[in-house]
Amino acid sequence: MSKSDGQTLGFSVEMHGHLQPSRLVTPPGRHPTIVLNMRLRNSPSDFATEPGQTNFIFLAIRAARAEAENDDRRQCMIEALHVSHDAVIKSAFVSAATTFDYAIANIFPLLDRFGEQRKAQSKKFYDRLRNDIVSGCVMPPITLAFVNGNLSTEANPQTLSDFINNNIVDGYILDGMQRMITLKDASNLNGYLGNRTLYVNVIIAEKYDLLLYRMITLNNGQKPMTARHQIEMLTKGAVDISGTNIEVVSEKQTEGTKIRNAFRMSDIAEAYTAYLSDSLHNQNTKIIESKLDEILVGRVMESDITNEEHSFSDILREVGRLQVNDLNRDWLRQVNNMIGYTVGAKRSLDDIRALTPDEFMHRIVTFESAFDAINTSKVNVGKYRRDLSRLYIEKIAELGAFDQSQLEELFFNETMTD
Repeated sequence: MSKSDGQTLGFSVEMHGHLQPSRLVTPPGRHPTIVLNMRLRNSPSDFATEPGQTNFIFLAIRAARAEAENDDRRQCMIEALHVSHDAVIKSAFVSAATTFDYAIANIFPLLDRFGEQRKAQSKKFYDRLRNDIVSGCVMPPITLAFVNGNLSTEANPQTLSDFINNNIVDGYILDGMQRMITLKDASNLNGYLGNRTLYVNVIIAEKYDLLLYRMITLNNGQKPMTARHQIEMLTKGAVDISGTNIEVVSEKQTEGTKIRNAFRMSDIAEAYTAYLSDSLHNQNTKIIESKLDEILVGRVMESDITNEEHSFSDILREVGRLQVNDLNRDWLRQVNNMIGYTVGAKRSLDDIRALTPDEFMHRIVTFESAFDAINTSKVNVGKYRRDLSRLYIEKIAELGAFDQSQLEELFFNETMTD
């Protein structure tokens, strides 16, 4: 047996006096596969088997070559192994494989895609997994996600593999952030083998809202990131505001200054929470955070978000269209109005699209005139603003024809208490 460069083992078979070399390439850091070294002294028939018998030498060589080729591919890409369709979130689901080194080089950086990341847990919590990685464990799969409406129904593994590898920088880590941090730590230890296989599940969804639904179902109950934190994080990193003409600013950008005409990201996140949960009231300081989080997750699960006709981005695009009118923009920038508008528009977006910005403005003027009739000292103004704006937007085709007195009567009936 000959060892050529410390990374390969060679073997040769002599047939009819001709030397036929074969070479098995083994990625760095891996123990090379030992393949039988034999010399045929007579003819190729010596290498044959009896009828019905299996030539194990040829099978061993072929399997070793295939394994080496697979390892070479996984060194530089994510290889799709199987494709299924997730009928709940209407997405392609890819079972794939790559290597530890590829994951560290290409998946680990995705941790920084969001403006706010899940807080890393104590290193002690993952010490065991880190040591197991070095010892040769098979890590639980990482879950990545992409948004592409055209490929959410694709079933060809090669097509999806090409898409994933060409667009890896646009991916999101839905599950496995802590494991990626641990894998990165393990790569600095003696005994780490970068060519070991890491299995990856990849979701290619039609829209972001479905990813958020899956993200919550994957991570519900994990600490320290709550469902509300997940929603805020995905909103900041993933909600598509392209083509909306909406200017969105973070809290950091608004510190010490007042930016006119811009929407606050925290308000957009609140509206997104309302959209996902189909609920106007997701804040309550009287309930402890863990219980509130449990309630929010339950609402998201029950909201039938996976069957919504209109995405949150669709709703934001209408905000962008309507806000060319200053009064509309100022009304929508008020967070309680924005929340009510978002939940109401889920049922009436086509009716809103039929209105010009000026027509929408006239309806808002009537709404505000009727709302002024409410005795704000006797009610929770924020709650009633969310409730009544949701009602008005949801039925804007009907209520938009009401005059001020008709709307005041409606609001009176809606705000009556025992």
